[in-house]
Amino acid sequence: MRTWVVTPTFNERENIDALVGRLLSLDAQVSLVVVDDASPDGTGARVAELARENPRVVLLSRGGKAGLASAYREGFRLALASGAERVVQMDADLSHNPDDVPRLLAADADLVLGSRYVPGGGVRNWPLYRQVLSRGGSAYARTLLGLAVRDLTGGFKAWRAEALRAVLEGPVASNGYVFQAETTLRAARLGLRILEVPIVFTEREGGVSKMSGAIAIEAAWKVPRLRWS
Repeated sequence: MRTWVVTPTFNERENIDALVGRLLSLDAQVSLVVVDDASPDGTGARVAELARENPRVVLLSRGGKAGLASAYREGFRLALASGAERVVQMDADLSHNPDDVPRLLAADADLVLGSRYVPGGGVRNWPLYRQVLSRGGSAYARTLLGLAVRDLTGGFKAWRAEALRAVLEGPVASNGYVFQAETTLRAARLGLRILEVPIVFTEREGGVSKMSGAIAIEAAWKVPRLRWS
């Protein structure tokens, strides 16, 4: 089964070698597309070196920060055009454990969510305020959108190719972290089978988190718009 992993990057030089090495060691049919938004720390240059060493690594280099959703959309389209049967999306900072990828791929669903908030899932090395913000955000989105999914804000997902194509057919309204909730909502509205499998999300050890209060505020007012979109 040909699997492509899509990960957006901005200043992930400290983590990219470990991520690439661990993903490519999982299976010979796993390939990786890194969508880099002109990282000042040289992430893109390092991925270019890795791509020259291994054809299973592809760099999609963009001129600057253009948003998480557009990074994923461009990466998804490249993966699908390259013959992917399954597409995995994940963070580049190792907060999503590459060793969990086979479990997501083994689950029988159109969309498999790596979930922090089902039995067996959790977070590690987060301060209390981050846990409250994340759990509260997921509950808020779940209630407004009328979905049973427990972890709507997580970004660790495995898609069947035909399901992802269907989700990408229409315009995407969000371009930030709300994209995660929007694509899951669209999958549910299309009648796709969605399954959550437990993961433990571990706070990054290298680099700087992109999460901020502004992102949380943006999500608070954009999620209600998704309900009527």
